[in-house]
Amino acid sequence: MSQLFSPLTTRSVTLPNRIAVSPMCQYSARDGHPDEWHLVHLGSRAVGGAGLVFTEATAVQAVGRISPEDTGLWDDAHIASWRPIAEFVRAHGAVAGVQLAHAGRKASTWSPFADGRGGVADAEGGWTPVAPSAVAFHDSYRTPDELDREGIARVVADFAAAARRAVDAGFQVVEVHAAHGYLLHEFLSPLSNSRTDAYGGSLENRTRLAREVTAAVREAVGDDVPVFARISATDWVEGGWSAEDSVVLARDLAELGVDLVDVSTGGNVPAADIPVGPGYQVRFAETVRRKADVPTGAVGMITDARQAEQVLADGSADLVLLGRELLRDPYWPLHAAQQLGVRTNPPKQYARAF
Repeated sequence: MSQLFSPLTTRSVTLPNRIAVSPMCQYSARDGHPDEWHLVHLGSRAVGGAGLVFTEATAVQAVGRISPEDTGLWDDAHIASWRPIAEFVRAHGAVAGVQLAHAGRKASTWSPFADGRGGVADAEGGWTPVAPSAVAFHDSYRTPDELDREGIARVVADFAAAARRAVDAGFQVVEVHAAHGYLLHEFLSPLSNSRTDAYGGSLENRTRLAREVTAAVREAVGDDVPVFARISATDWVEGGWSAEDSVVLARDLAELGVDLVDVSTGGNVPAADIPVGPGYQVRFAETVRRKADVPTGAVGMITDARQAEQVLADGSADLVLLGRELLRDPYWPLHAAQQLGVRTNPPKQYARAF
């Protein structure tokens, strides 16, 4: 019995298997609207057999985009652009998920496809980012404005509003992005948060915004919709956010209604000596799962079917999320099933190949 191809039920939603498409930015939207590229990109992963298909990081505010070409759900007009994509994903047997995000001090940057690097100037379509503290991520990035209490409240409200739009657009799972050095992670880590008010200093204060956002999203989507949270379990820098902090946060988020913690690492500050290799982040998912007693997702250089199967069989995680491997092979789940001797039901149009 394959763990990788066993269903996973969370609230009212059942994933047909434990393979998820990790959120991956495409830098191909206009004014926050996805287009045919996103339909084909996400739809092909559903056709390829993934159980859960996540959108890229989708901004809850226009100033929360990583680049001017990021997707969004900050406006009701975005609902109609996302609806056919979610419908197609669902129609081909996968669960449609959306990752809601705010880039914080890493906003207003050039996409990897642009000639420029670092921050985008106002005259070139950029804007002033916001963050917990007025400290740039890097010399080449723009210096953010420090969020005041009114701005923080607006962030919470906009996450909730985007979550409501996501459900209206047909998404079945909503993930709160609190990883990779974006806004919520910036508040979590003492390396990026030097505030002295109720949102800075102690661990309780630094996790306050993540908790408020999570509670608001849970209320916005209702009891039936699963809510996930992506965290970076470590900054990979001494004195930064740690695995122990992540366990505390995961417990708090679970109490607020988070159903699964998607465990990644890094991204908040430049870090050296990260031991990158196959499955190098899985141990953090296992730590959070065991110590916080919450379901987890594992991510990070998971590329082989037997490797993914072992992550689940070992009890390290409840879900595996693949990124670049699914860019290389949209049909990885169907190939993985063949390798593991599992019978699947590929689309009838493709059945002769399997």
